[in-house]
Amino acid sequence: QVQLVESGGGLAQPGGSLRLSCAASGFTFSSYTIDWVRQAPGKGLEWVSAIYSDGSDTYYADSVKGRFTISRDNAKNTVYLQMNSLKPEDTALYYCAKDRYSNRRRSDYRLSALYDYDYWGQGTQVTVSS
Repeated sequence: QVQLVESGGGLAQPGGSLRLSCAASGFTFSSYTIDWVRQAPGKGLEWVSAIYSDGSDTYYADSVKGRFTISRDNAKNTVYLQMNSLKPEDTALYYCAKDRYSNRRRSDYRLSALYDYDYWGQGTQVTVSS
């Protein structure tokens, strides 16, 4: 069965860094875009970043552009999110999510919605605080 397992969350100081991982199994990993989506306390879901199936294209929300870097290793079935220059407003539960369709390029990743995904991980908590 399809599984997405996030790890790497924790407590970081403002200006610090964390690296999240999303380990996938149960599907042809190299054929699917993987996204990172976060949910801050008391708020709705916020799309963060996405990486195309072969890693050739990456996409970022304006709020993280220049600070976060998404990457993937298709040999290890893993997607990473390197988060630098962390801010308190980055505090959230971070989820990775699998695109519903293989090798699909969405017209505007900033408008990603729940129906774009068919599987989610359980989330990893990131807390940015001094």
